[in-house]
Formats: sequence, structure tokens, C-alpha cells
Amino acid sequence: MMPSFFIAHGAPLLAMEDNEYTQFLTELGRTLVRPKAIVLLSAHWESPVQKVSDVDVYSTIYDFGGFPEALYQIQYPARGDKHVAKEIQGLFTKHRIPYEIEKRRGLDHGAWVILRMLYPEADIPVVAMSVNSRLTPEEQYKIGKALVELRENDILIIGSGGTVHNLGAVNMAADYGAVDDWAVDFDEWVARHLQSWELDTLFHYDTLAPTARLAVPPYGKEHFIPIFYAMGAADDKRTAELLHRSYRYGNLSHSVWQFG
Repeated sequence: MMPSFFIAHGAPLLAMEDNEYTQFLTELGRTLVRPKAIVLLSAHWESPVQKVSDVDVYSTIYDFGGFPEALYQIQYPARGDKHVAKEIQGLFTKHRIPYEIEKRRGLDHGAWVILRMLYPEADIPVVAMSVNSRLTPEEQYKIGKALVELRENDILIIGSGGTVHNLGAVNMAADYGAVDDWAVDFDEWVARHLQSWELDTLFHYDTLAPTARLAVPPYGKEHFIPIFYAMGAADDKRTAELLHRSYRYGNLSHSVWQFG
């Protein structure tokens, strides 16, 4: 049965770099059982109503500014999958989760940066989905849980974001220098409770986790919450394994969690 993943997409420049993290993601794509399709929930697509993409071929969205021109030349023309999109609609209807179909939106960098490293040929169909930071973690988990059956059909589910993502605290000049203690403390707290699947504690991370306000500032919750969707999609197994963790710019974490 296919696992689900939470994968940090880092800064957009990651798409042009060769480093420890990009090498890990490339190797992960080579070693995973090849999925029939990918369902990806990106931190960079927020919507008050759950969106499900149903497109033929995705355009590439450059939802950032001030980067080298070469970054804006990257294309990831993944195909959609109408059958999987229809299957998701059926699951959401079954579990009484409101949704809307999106037929025009392309893939944002939260999606294509990591997909390009995992599957550079863009030859696996993708169904993109939105996230909603205004929902409670319990509600986000419930949406993911509705997708459990997809994994039985060799469909890979990915939540794309970042466990520590505070753009006001990053030091772009530091790159691979010392890591801030508060970032490590938060990540280690998350790891302990993920590995024991302590949902009640994780659902209240904002008040229980040390330095949560720094790691997940109120204006940046959208990057943390994909982890709840990915966890919910593995509710049948409830196992969590940290496959990779590294840091850039003082505190921007590159974490990869496998669930199920």
C-alpha cells in the first residue's frame, strides 16, 4: 500500500540547486514504488472551500519574485487525471466534505519544485488540491482521512509545506551556518508526537509546542498544516517515520515525513 508524505518545498531556488536535500528527494523518487498518480496538497494554494483540480495539462505558476531569470524558465507540464479527480469527488461526497472542482489553475512552486525532483520527466499524472488554514487541525486531518482509500490504488499523497517556515526570521546570507535552537526544539517536539501519533497533542501544537509562535507564525500556518492532511491520509496505519531533516538560512527546515 502506498504511503503518504509530508515534504518541505523550501525556497524556490531549491529548484536550481544541487545539495543534500535535492539529492535526497531525487533518490527518494528513484526508490519509491512508481505511483499510478499523485495527489498533492500545497501550502501555496489556499481556499476556504476544498478545491480539487481537474485539468488536462498543468501550466507552471511562478508565485514568487526577485529570483534569477532561469528559475522562471523551468516548466513542469504534468498531466491531470480525470479518473482520480472523480474518485476524490466520490470520497468527499461519501464523507460529507464540501468541495469545488478547479479546471484552470496550474501547479504552484509548492507543487512543482518537489515534483520535479521526485519525477523529473513529469510523466506521472497529478491531481492538485488546496489547503485551508482557517480549519482546525482536526478538520484538516478529516479531509486527509477521506483519501485513505486512494493509497490502496497505488496513488501517492503528498502534503507540501514546511514544519518551520518563518520568513521574518530567516537569514538568507547564513545559508548552511548555525541552526537556531528554537527551530530544532520545535521540530523535535513535532517528531516525538508524530512518532507516537498523539493527535490530541499535535492538534494543539500552537499552545503546547515550544517556540510554536516562531516556528509557525500566525500568518504562516499554511505551511505547517499540510502535515495534518498527509497524516489523515494514513489514518489506517498511524505510523510516522522521519526520512530527512536539514536546515537552510538559520531555521528554514527541510523535513520529509513518511506516513503509513
